[in-house]
Amino acid sequence: MGRLFGTDGVRGVANEGLTAEMALGLSVAAAHVLAEAGSFDDHRPVAVVGRDPRASGEFLEAAVVAGLASAGVDVLRVGVLPTPAVAYLTGSLGADLGVMLSASHNPMPDNGIKFFARGGHKLADELEDRIETLYHEHESGRSWDRPTGAGVGRVRDYDEGFDNYVAHLVGVLPNRLDGLKVVIDGAHGAAARVSPEAFARAGAEVITIGTDPDGLNINEECGSTHLDGLRAAVVEHGADLGVAHDGDADRCLAVAAGGEEIDGDQILAVLALAMKEAGRLRHDTVVATVMSNLGFKLAMRREGIGLTQTAVGDRYVLEEMKRGGYSLGGEQSGHVIVLDHATTGDGTLTGLMLAARVAVTGTPLLELAGVMERLPQVLVNVRDVDKSRVGTSAEVAAAVAEVERELGETGRVLLRSSGTEPLVRVMVEAADSEQARSAAARLADVVKSALG
Repeated sequence: MGRLFGTDGVRGVANEGLTAEMALGLSVAAAHVLAEAGSFDDHRPVAVVGRDPRASGEFLEAAVVAGLASAGVDVLRVGVLPTPAVAYLTGSLGADLGVMLSASHNPMPDNGIKFFARGGHKLADELEDRIETLYHEHESGRSWDRPTGAGVGRVRDYDEGFDNYVAHLVGVLPNRLDGLKVVIDGAHGAAARVSPEAFARAGAEVITIGTDPDGLNINEECGSTHLDGLRAAVVEHGADLGVAHDGDADRCLAVAAGGEEIDGDQILAVLALAMKEAGRLRHDTVVATVMSNLGFKLAMRREGIGLTQTAVGDRYVLEEMKRGGYSLGGEQSGHVIVLDHATTGDGTLTGLMLAARVAVTGTPLLELAGVMERLPQVLVNVRDVDKSRVGTSAEVAAAVAEVERELGETGRVLLRSSGTEPLVRVMVEAADSEQARSAAARLADVVKSALG
């Protein structure tokens, strides 16, 4: 039996891999595990439950709420809000548990369940493991202890969550956005109302696309995975910049005035410099993953900013930020964590802070992003190989060493095994795109030959 919890909660095709029964059972199990861990000692537990606009979120939300209330947990139902909003409200309201129903940038038929602990932080791995174990024990016949009478949880809608979260976002900005024209692509997702409202309250003139969710159109040819519509809208309206979210708005990519894409590395670079200048970049260090462009690393070195790199995944970035006491981290995909103001990646906050930098400096976004030069990066997936041997093959190691000698200081090689498929990812960066393509193809051939 495979593990239910992945790097970002439990996901699956709604009503197939992720059923109402599973959502209910996991919620009851979570309540019991947190109670056993002492999280509910001496008080009646409270949970915050939110979702993105997917049609399946309606029945899954009902199942989660039923499960929690049946376990004696009071529920504050906040409705359609971004994942970082649920995390923020879990912390600000002093709730014992947060639950978000979303599959982020995945297609509409998928959905997912993510749990947050007190304070709005992701559950520790050992708690997720215990929840999964208890859930399977119940599936095998173990009965729950069930409260009755006044012991059952009470459920109410918490409509104030929207305003509280938007006020928080606007309140932490270093300056207003007056004079900026911004296009926002909400991906027909959880940020469809929140992001335009936050930018408008901060003083920007806002134009919106992808902000009419109907439960079926989330991420459909829009949002951070499909930037063409945003590029066109920014150019058409003569906007200063565009901001694109994914379905649950925990990430953000941007578009400059001429339609140029600004990726997560560039956003991170702009914010790192801004925070260093303001004395808010703790230890003058930023955290990123090994997939960040070499151009980002070179730019940070030039600007006197330290760089700590982690495995791919925003959870690893967050773990390193907490461990080292750092204030800024993120991924090329647009997950940016500003730990002074959020416990998880927050796409709306990221977009607001990026716009604030444009506003206060009076410098176009493309020029700000020019602090780093994106080196050509080529990624080749080599399928049907024994990925377990990628780190032990002498033939592969020799080929990598040879390419690294050729690239010198102006390039980089990264080989890593896929966590979910029988393949090895070969990534090469170089100053010249043809050199990167040629080197990646050569290494891919060696990997196929040595590990096939």
